[in-house]
Amino acid sequence: MFSAIGRIFKTPDLRRKIVFTLGIVSLFRLGSFIPAPFVQFDNVQACLAANRAGTSGLYEMINMFSGGALLQLSIFALGIMPYITASIIVQLLRVVIPHFEALHKEGQAGQAKLTQYTRYLTIALAVLQSTTLITVARSGQLFGSISNQACQNLVSQEWWAILIMIVTMTAGTGLIMWLGELITERGIGNGMSLLIFTSIAAQFPNALWVIKESRGWEVFFLVIAVGLVVVAAVVFVEQSQRRIPVQYAKRVVGRRTYGGSSTYIPIKVNMAGVIPVIFASAILYLPMLLAQFNQPQIGEDPKPWVVWVQNNLVYGDQPLYMLVFFLLVIGFTFFYVQITFNPEEVADNMKRYGGFVPGIRAGRPTAEYLNYVLNRITSAGSLYLGVIALLPLIALSFFGANQNFPFGGASILIIVGVGLETVKQIDAQLQQRHYEGLLK
Repeated sequence: MFSAIGRIFKTPDLRRKIVFTLGIVSLFRLGSFIPAPFVQFDNVQACLAANRAGTSGLYEMINMFSGGALLQLSIFALGIMPYITASIIVQLLRVVIPHFEALHKEGQAGQAKLTQYTRYLTIALAVLQSTTLITVARSGQLFGSISNQACQNLVSQEWWAILIMIVTMTAGTGLIMWLGELITERGIGNGMSLLIFTSIAAQFPNALWVIKESRGWEVFFLVIAVGLVVVAAVVFVEQSQRRIPVQYAKRVVGRRTYGGSSTYIPIKVNMAGVIPVIFASAILYLPMLLAQFNQPQIGEDPKPWVVWVQNNLVYGDQPLYMLVFFLLVIGFTFFYVQITFNPEEVADNMKRYGGFVPGIRAGRPTAEYLNYVLNRITSAGSLYLGVIALLPLIALSFFGANQNFPFGGASILIIVGVGLETVKQIDAQLQQRHYEGLLK
């Protein structure tokens, strides 16, 4: 292992790519601490200090994906979230817009067009999200229930100052997209994924230190031990797949013989990745957001539905919140897998090129068989995702952690997924030069 790491830095091309990637990542983290114009920096720091005491605000999860930049109102406050949202929207639009599906099937030219649409949508979402963020900051609700006077005066109230802040945060999102593409082209690849990885990993020390401050060293080391077990389990499941054998019949064209080979269709246990957890979290934030913007005025009684939402759907340690979150993750897992993997399309492609599953007739029987296997695998995968998604909420109840507990939910799935993919890419580049990589 150590000799393989040594070969990485002895290979000039690979060493240059890694150093370039680390430099871009450093710039990305530096921008997370530079405040946007007309932000009251001292007041923001005072609210952040109060928030570390355990108060959970409305934007906790989004703040995790931005690497802590959102609650600091920095130039990179929106982080990579607008791009993630735009990518998901474009992928879902393939189901309802035939033109998008046609572009997806066109190959590299079509993918470039879809990428361009994703960039435009990212900028539009960045304008919308920056406007919402500044509006919430002006209302004094950015840090949730913290009643600190400093949290009521975070940004300037002038319209031109607000406009400059919106432009700055939107430009910051565009710059993050460019940095991610630079890593993909000139670094070790997976630029956007590595920036998300960096943002989440940057929150690990703070999340663990909250547990130490509230429960002591014994619980702290217990959480570390449990976290290592969870990481090992996630790596095992993420690498697990059901391989459906496929046999291709021989075809004679002129003097050449084609086909006759055997391959397989890999169906991962977790085909949906982290998307269902993000979807479920976004849906559960909606009632919280509505309740927060319908707070009673001084002297008025709160509305009954607002009280019910605050008592049941705001904090992660509430039983109804956990149940709804778990069911939403399961439902979105089935929904997303059905969109991304079409058994009928796979069966038609196999039939077109003379492929078949041994013991299954080509065409519709193959599609039904693939759908049957997919449903069984997705059932196990959805339960796995639901349990992983509940880990931060369980930690919130028993260990005094916040909802961004690192060893669970979207954070651990992204950390493990991106880490495995990055190691595979480095390993592939090592094997091109040394015939031996990081992995045995």
